[in-house]
Amino acid sequence: MDSPTILVTGGAGYIGSHTCKILRRAGYNPVVYDNLSMGHRHAVKWGELEEGDVRDTARLVEVIEKHKPEAVMHFAAFIAAGESMTNPGKYFDNNVGGTLGLLQAMQDTNTRRLVFSSTAAVYNTSSIEPIDETREIAPENTYGVTKAMSEEMIRHFAAAHDLQAVALRYFNAAGADPEGELGEEHDPETHLIPLVLQVASGKRPHINIFGDTYPTPDGTCIRDYIHICDLARAHMKSLEYMKDKSRSGLDVFNLGNGSGFSVRQVIDVARKVTGHPIPEQISQVRDGDPPILISDASKARSILGWMPEHCNLETQIDHAWKWMQVSE
Repeated sequence: MDSPTILVTGGAGYIGSHTCKILRRAGYNPVVYDNLSMGHRHAVKWGELEEGDVRDTARLVEVIEKHKPEAVMHFAAFIAAGESMTNPGKYFDNNVGGTLGLLQAMQDTNTRRLVFSSTAAVYNTSSIEPIDETREIAPENTYGVTKAMSEEMIRHFAAAHDLQAVALRYFNAAGADPEGELGEEHDPETHLIPLVLQVASGKRPHINIFGDTYPTPDGTCIRDYIHICDLARAHMKSLEYMKDKSRSGLDVFNLGNGSGFSVRQVIDVARKVTGHPIPEQISQVRDGDPPILISDASKARSILGWMPEHCNLETQIDHAWKWMQVSE
């Protein structure tokens, strides 16, 4: 029996490539669809690469008709929240336009299952309580707006065209493949853990701490870090969930550990893991940075049967550090 094919848009990127490895090990055949504007050709190791843009509906139809996937995983998006505020057109064009192009291609080819890479940035973050899926949708940056709009489009397509869909709202993706085959390599890099490790490796002189007067134990922001492999497994669990589900529609799930670490805690653990001093510098508070963001992912645990395996911050940083060393 042939392995079921999954089309993975943005599969050459950080989360997409790790998911392809998990899919292959679980007996699926991942086919990556990527324009390589942000992803990396060398990260496509577990299936065929089809080059193309998600805004190109005709090309998507061609690829879907060729490979006949049983489902699509949609990762292809720009993700830098700060850039999204200064260049919103880029984000609406790619993130919203790309999702629309994909949905139209799926409709044209009668492809009925979709796992969508969403974000906790869709939520109202004014409360410091753990965030569950009932929290108000009120994104505070353009990136979050594009993901919320994409979810709404998926919801409408699901109602009109008998589509089964899952949107996974990530908190802070972290870590790297424990076997050292993949890691985080954004350009430019905006995520805290790789930036801290770049200081440890001598690529940066110091790490900027954007504010140390927040109402938290050490004055710095607290975030919920979820290991990249745990995120990848949640996508596979979502496929299994949709196979057992008879009705169409969009289901949403948070993905996080349910606990948080401050910026200073991340830096201190990185010093321990790397053995380097990691100088720090206090910088101006960034607009829109809430003091605490922690997930309530109990819905994913109970319904998807998903349980994070790499909750320990030291493990996450250790995996990222080991990959950074072998990739240099």
